Amino acid sequence: MTENTIQESAVSDGDRGVPLSRGLSLKLLVLTVLFVLIAEVLIFLPSIANFRLRWLEERLGTAAAVSTVLIEDDAASLSRAVQDDVLMAIGAKAIAVRDEGVSRLLVVADMPPQVDKHIDLAAVGPMDAMTGAVDTLFFGGRRMLRVFGKVGDSDKEFEIVVPDKKLRNAMLVYSRNVAFLSLLISLITAMLVFYAINRIMIRPIRTMTGSMLAFSRAPDDPGRIIEPEDRGDEIGVAERELAGMQRQLQKTLSEQKHLADLGLAVSKINHDMRNILASAQLMSDRLRLVKDPTVQSFVPKLVRALDRAVSYSEGVMAYGRTQEAPPSRRRLRLRQLVDDVQELLGINPDGGIEFVNAVDPAFEVDADSEQLFRVLTNLCRNALEAMAADRERAVVNRLSVSAERIGSVSRIFVADTGPGLPQKARDNLFAAFRGSARSGGTGLGLAIAHELVRAHGGSLDLVESVGGRTVFSVTIPDQPVRLEDARGGLRRPA
Repeated sequence: MTENTIQESAVSDGDRGVPLSRGLSLKLLVLTVLFVLIAEVLIFLPSIANFRLRWLEERLGTAAAVSTVLIEDDAASLSRAVQDDVLMAIGAKAIAVRDEGVSRLLVVADMPPQVDKHIDLAAVGPMDAMTGAVDTLFFGGRRMLRVFGKVGDSDKEFEIVVPDKKLRNAMLVYSRNVAFLSLLISLITAMLVFYAINRIMIRPIRTMTGSMLAFSRAPDDPGRIIEPEDRGDEIGVAERELAGMQRQLQKTLSEQKHLADLGLAVSKINHDMRNILASAQLMSDRLRLVKDPTVQSFVPKLVRALDRAVSYSEGVMAYGRTQEAPPSRRRLRLRQLVDDVQELLGINPDGGIEFVNAVDPAFEVDADSEQLFRVLTNLCRNALEAMAADRERAVVNRLSVSAERIGSVSRIFVADTGPGLPQKARDNLFAAFRGSARSGGTGLGLAIAHELVRAHGGSLDLVESVGGRTVFSVTIPDQPVRLEDARGGLRRPA
């Protein structure tokens, strides 16, 4: 599947499954606008406070310039009309100057009955400025302000009494302009951020979503696997990991299909094999009538081998159901069981492979005899196949089975002098169809052995695997004693 096909699938599936109101694109656009507006609001508060102070400073500065002229030309000689024109130009109700502790009223119109707020421009801090700006903006318009302070390098202090109606109107105009500009900046920023993030993140995520949906519809189609882009960020890592997961899942599904097909084939073969083995059992029973001592010595072994073959044939269906029968555990003499394994393997002493049964004759293990027999048979057969591939006559090929007991735990060691397991087999140990050590192998032997040992509450471990030595250990703890049985045993008379 090409990238364009995946993208088209992603868009169609996204439109079908995710409404536009809940899509990432719309959420990203709304959040960007919202965050930019919040940032503009945080900037607006000190900005409107500064605008208010500058407006008052300009009025006080103009009043200071007029006051300087009036002091030189005697303000008392000005007519009422001229005074009104001066105050109207400034927008104030009165102008005064304080020099050397003496306050002098220079120009006055209709003096207001009271002043609502006194503002010393030299003493206004940042928080006071923002609080005053918000107060004027929301609650002003009908107040009278007394503004005073020094202007420039003059040692005189000037003051004016001015209504805040024009100040509030100017602040409203300024706020409207700032709000419009903030909204415009937010939209432009949001579109730029959306475009960048959509190209960098949203589109690749949409592609991955489309790939997952397409893969889920046909997981066996190799063309549905996403093709990762060559990028080193988190999106690139996610795409590569998704591609790896899809390949691994496809491989696993293929193996499971192979196993299912194999189980079906084995089930068909099993039906006919059981009939053949039943016939072989009847013929082996007739061999008991033969008086030849040699035949009589081999008949019990042949009968046991056929019985095990029938039991394995019946157990095929249990393995096809992915569950082995629970072990029927009893105390066993391990050395005798290992001898049976040696006889079944049919090792030829002249074949260059030596089998050593190093188990103590008195050693006992608490296990299911048939299942433990299968475990040891699989381990020993794998070792024999590995050593049989080595054709050098001078090389020592030895397979040995030993055991030890530590408290209530039995450990059985199967060691060989073969070439050792390859890295691929060690990486996929106990995994069917992947853990085989030889070409053409299925790896089912180790997988079955691992499952049987775990059913005993034990573990199958690879202790060592180097050139010339491979050791597997089978750890089986004794079967727990039920408390009722233990108490019953204590109550029995000696």
